[in-house]
This record gives sequence, structure tokens and C-alpha cells, in this order.
Amino acid sequence: MVTRWRKELIGSEVEVISSKNKTLVGLKGKIIEETKNTIKLDNGKTILKSHVTLKIGDEVVEGEKIKKRPEDRIKK
Repeated sequence: MVTRWRKELIGSEVEVISSKNKTLVGLKGKIIEETKNTIKLDNGKTILKSHVTLKIGDEVVEGEKIKKRPEDRIKK
């Protein structure tokens, strides 16, 4: 099930389950930084939100749905 994500992402363990860039599929890591359009993982990879679908815990989140500044996404 794909959901809207209104929680803090930094510190979350994620896995890329779908991506326009097929080399990112299966990539796992902890989010250490977030901007409006990207997330940066602890392994040094920076991922465009609009190009991926992420698994965070038991939830699946489309990157396009979280493509906002963190503070704007959380307060809505």
C-alpha cells in the first residue's frame, strides 16, 4: 500500500524498491539529510525523491508524494 508520509525522514532506514535509475533498486541506508527534492543516505548516495519509491519500515512511499521541504510536509 502506498501512503502519504508526514513523519520525519531523517534517521529512518529506507530501501529503494522502484526507481527510474535501475541501479538504485535494492539500495538500503539511513537517511542523514533531506531537502525538498533529495534525500542523502549514510552510504554517501543522494537520491532524487521524484525518481524513486521507498520502503520505510512496513510502509511504501512514493518519492513524488514527499517532494516537499521537510517542514512543509510534516505540518500539512
